[in-house]
Amino acid sequence: MSRYAATMMACLLAGTTLASAASDPPAAAKPVIAMEAPLQGDFWTYEVRDEISGKVSAVRRNIVTEVTPAEISVRVTTDGKEAEGLNIYDRSWNLKNTGEWKYQPGDGSGIHAPLKIGDSWSFSADDVNSSKGFIWKRSGHSKVVGQETITTKAGTFETYKIETTLLRRPTNDPSRKHEITAMTWYAPAIDHWAKRTYVARGNGHLLTNNVIELVEYGRKQ
Repeated sequence: MSRYAATMMACLLAGTTLASAASDPPAAAKPVIAMEAPLQGDFWTYEVRDEISGKVSAVRRNIVTEVTPAEISVRVTTDGKEAEGLNIYDRSWNLKNTGEWKYQPGDGSGIHAPLKIGDSWSFSADDVNSSKGFIWKRSGHSKVVGQETITTKAGTFETYKIETTLLRRPTNDPSRKHEITAMTWYAPAIDHWAKRTYVARGNGHLLTNNVIELVEYGRKQ
C-alpha cells in the first residue's frame, strides 16, 4: 500500500471513530425515586461547601426516624463527627426543634404546598434556648421566584426556586441583628430540597456563605 493510500485509510478510520463517538447516545440520567410523602427510613445526604474558604466543610446525613400526622423526626449526623442530633419538623418542613433550640411555632424554612410561581408568604417566630436563657425574635418572607431543572451528584430534578429573607434579633439586645438570605431549590418528587444557598450577616458583616447540595437520597428498602 502506498504512503498516500495508508494516510487516506488512517484519516478515514479516524473520521469513522469520531462519527461513531458523536452519534453515541448520552448517558442516561439517574431516575428520580418518588418520595412525595415522607416515610421512616427516607434519607438525604448533603455536601456543604463554604464559599468563603472555597472548601467542602461538611457532609451531613439526614434520615427520617418517625412520621406522625403533625411532625417529622429526622436524625442528623455529620461525617467525621461522633455526635448526632435530632431535628423535629412540621409536615411542611419548618424546623420546630433542634438540640437546645426550639422555634415557636417554626423557623419558617419550610414550604407552602402546593407551590406555584409568584406565591409568597410571611412568617415570624421566637427562637428559644431555655438552658442558656436566649430568646431571639425572627421575621421573614419567602417567595416562589421560578421553576428550574437542576443537576447535582444525586441526579437531575425539577424544582421550585424559593427566595427567603429573614431578620433575627435577641430580645436582650435589639441593637444586634442577623440578616439571612436563603435560596431553596425544592424538588416535589423527593419532598426535599436538591440545593440551598445560605448567606448570614451579623450587623452587616458576613458570617456564613454556604452552598448545600444533595449528593445522595433514597427510601428504605
